[in-house]
Amino acid sequence: MSPAPPARRRRLGLPRRVFSQVLLMQLTIAAGVAVLATGLFLAPLSKQLDQEAMNRALAIAQTTAQQPQIIEDLQNTPPTVDGPVQKEAERVRKATEAEYVVVMDWRGIRWSHTTPGEIGRFVSTSPDQPLAGQEVKEIDKGTLGRSARGKVPIRAADGTIIGAVSVGIKYDSVRAQLISAIPGLLAYAGGALAVGALAAWLISRRVQRQTRDLAFSDISALLSEREAMLHGIREGVVALDRSGRIRLLNDEARRLLGIGDEAVGRSLDEALGEGRTTDVLAGRVTGTDLLAVRGQRVLVTNRMPTDDGGAVATLRDRTELEQLGRELDSTHGLIDALRAQDHEHANRMHTLLGLLELEMYDDAVDFVGEVVGDHRATAEQVTEKIQDPLLAALLVGKATVAAERGVALWISDRTWLPDRLIDPRGLVTVVGNLVDNALDAVAGTPHARVEVELRTEGPTAVLRVRDTGPGIPEEQRELVFTEGWSTKKPPAHGKRGIGLPLVRRLAERQGGSAVVTEAFGGGAEFVVVLPEALTEPDLAPALAAPGETAAEEESR
Repeated sequence: MSPAPPARRRRLGLPRRVFSQVLLMQLTIAAGVAVLATGLFLAPLSKQLDQEAMNRALAIAQTTAQQPQIIEDLQNTPPTVDGPVQKEAERVRKATEAEYVVVMDWRGIRWSHTTPGEIGRFVSTSPDQPLAGQEVKEIDKGTLGRSARGKVPIRAADGTIIGAVSVGIKYDSVRAQLISAIPGLLAYAGGALAVGALAAWLISRRVQRQTRDLAFSDISALLSEREAMLHGIREGVVALDRSGRIRLLNDEARRLLGIGDEAVGRSLDEALGEGRTTDVLAGRVTGTDLLAVRGQRVLVTNRMPTDDGGAVATLRDRTELEQLGRELDSTHGLIDALRAQDHEHANRMHTLLGLLELEMYDDAVDFVGEVVGDHRATAEQVTEKIQDPLLAALLVGKATVAAERGVALWISDRTWLPDRLIDPRGLVTVVGNLVDNALDAVAGTPHARVEVELRTEGPTAVLRVRDTGPGIPEEQRELVFTEGWSTKKPPAHGKRGIGLPLVRRLAERQGGSAVVTEAFGGGAEFVVVLPEALTEPDLAPALAAPGETAAEEESR
């Protein structure tokens, strides 16, 4: 049997909880401030009481020295215990509650004293200053102990100094006043300490609620874990305060939104500019898994409010998923087209076999030439007008898909695009999205037709895609360019409402535009203008379309 583990000893020290530590620190600070304030108040109070006692003694001495009777008696009577000077001095002492009132002559011999036996003797402290005409106030020790003293010279009618008056206020009474003030002062300090303790407790309780009664070590660990999680996940996180300002961005959010640390502390409108992405992150558009386009990226955004009035928004990059979904849709279309061509090819092979069995060799040759010529004519029609290989291949494939869906895909006679595109992949995206939307709009309608016109005006490329579908109501012509907005049923791989916003974003990135109007004869017409889409030509005559002269090209 294994021995039981020893019991853990509790270590003395600060408590672990934030609430307890904050409360303890605040109580310590409040108590220290109360003690310091009390000490700072008592020090000047003691000096003030001493000063008041000396001023009082000096005032009594001044009043006594100016009494005419004392001046006359000091000049005409001897210093005796029952003399008039002693009687007047004692009267003043009792009236003012002074400790003593001593009258001396010009030699320093006492003419009055609280102790009669001291009359006729030299004073215990030096009388030089008052006998020299100076008024003195001090705290000193004499025959009656320590006292606050005031000394004033006595002058005759002609101004001659004939003596002095020394008045003392018992120092014990001054100390008693100071001690008597301490309980009241301590009461005020205790009241202030109690109020401070109550405020500290309330603040600590608030801290406890906000920190969920965690320890400082727990908070530090949570912050470290949060930093590791935020910067480690492959999902963008944007934290906003109650004013809508950005207070946190992780690495993935910076990458997806194309902003840096300078955006922290700024509003979404300032950091991102106007657009659906800003509206979604700011909560002006509500819902879950909202789509937004930022640059060439398709983002899925969710927003969750926080208790402090702010919010946390998450961003997921589904650009690749959208591309895969579109490639899947295109693949399905090509598979359907190939399936139709397979049936058509089988029918043609059966026809050719029948002609050969009937020994109609000339008809068989004509039949094969006709079939091959149709496909060649379609490809040649596209490549003669569109010299960029990627775009030409796209339109040849779209023509096959359109034929399978019962739609006539026409390349306008005005179409002419040289092989000088700066961003052919971007134009492929634009044309592919618009043609796909047009095919979806006209599929299943009688006399379905889609016309593509792509021409240049100097370095500018202008694309027009017209269809014979139902068209787009005027009030919805701006909504079709909004991320996530669509009238079509979502496909199996995800959501719609991405293609047209991407088209407009690509156009606006190049300083161009994308709009939709009503086509002539009904249907919709999308017009995309891409300035600076082509490089400068090496030779001007080489840019002329087949069958055109250089002058015609220049006028065009």
